[in-house]
Formats: sequence, C-alpha cells, structure tokens
Amino acid sequence: MTTKVHFYTAMTLDGFLADPDDSLDWLLRQPEQDPAGFGAYDPFIANIGAIVMGRETYDWVVRHLERSGEKWPYDMPAWVMTTREPAPFPDGDIRFASGGIRGVYDEMAAAANGKDIWVVGGGDLAGQFADEGLLDEIHVSIAPVTLGAGKPLLPRRYDLELLDTARNGPFVCARYRFLGPLAEDGRA
Repeated sequence: MTTKVHFYTAMTLDGFLADPDDSLDWLLRQPEQDPAGFGAYDPFIANIGAIVMGRETYDWVVRHLERSGEKWPYDMPAWVMTTREPAPFPDGDIRFASGGIRGVYDEMAAAANGKDIWVVGGGDLAGQFADEGLLDEIHVSIAPVTLGAGKPLLPRRYDLELLDTARNGPFVCARYRFLGPLAEDGRA
C-alpha cells in the first residue's frame, strides 16, 4: 500500500485558512461536526501515520495548547518545516526540518509505517507538496464565514477533481484529488 499525502483542513467560504493575523477564532466558534459524519476528524486521523506542518501552524498549535493546558494531541511523529528551530512541545514526537519537502518526504513516509501523511497546515506547505507531485488529496470543510482577507487555502494555481461532497453540521465538506498545475498555465 502506497502512502498518500492529504491536506485536511477547514476554510472560510471565501477561501481563507486564517485571518491576516493568523487567527482561527472564526473556526473555533463554529458548532462541532458530527463525529460520524462525512469529513469527520476521527475516521480521517485513524489512517494517518505521520503529520507535517509549517512553523506558523506549529506556533499557533503550541499557543493554543499552552492557553488551554492541553497535551500534544498527536500520537504519530510530527514534522515542523521551519528555518528557525523552536523548542519542542513536551511529550510530542516532534521533528524539525528545513529545506525542500522532497528531502524529508521519504523519512515521513517511512515513519507513517504504511499509513498516510497529513499536511496539517498551512496552504503554502500543502502547495510545496503539490509542486513536488506528492499531494494526493485535499479534504476541506467550508465554514459559513467570510473574512475578506487572510491566508489562502492554496496560494498557487491547480486543477483538482471533486471526489465526494456532503454536509456535516455547519460545514460543506468536500474531498478532491490533486491533478496538477492549472492546465491553462501551460505546465500540465
């Protein structure tokens, strides 16, 4: 079985992952999804063997956990792509890496041990996987919120194929297959 790379995330109706200040307050105030419904977290995470996130996502997670007093929420190895190594969060298998995605992908896939890899965030990091031909699917829960500005889902031009869609609580959830660069960009 081949390890797949998934970008599983939530965004606003106008396509932003976070506001211009990297806040996810818009997401945290949404009612929870049905844990057994389409696009739910628990069935998704059951097939994940390694995760990867960018430095801004890592810093946000750490701030959130420190405020709430919660422990590191992931049982699998976690990579943080960064040019400046922060202190690791206690009790987590957190590995810091810099440089291109291709250079650490094999290590992530080996650590996933037959399961898949989750790009936790952000959009530019998911784009780096896509640029290398390593991104397989995008799972997005679209919230009934608009921000007008912020961090985009993917700051690049790609073609996708819609695989599934359904409603879960207040979210419209969709799963896409990554196809490649936008055809009209002449690189397809």
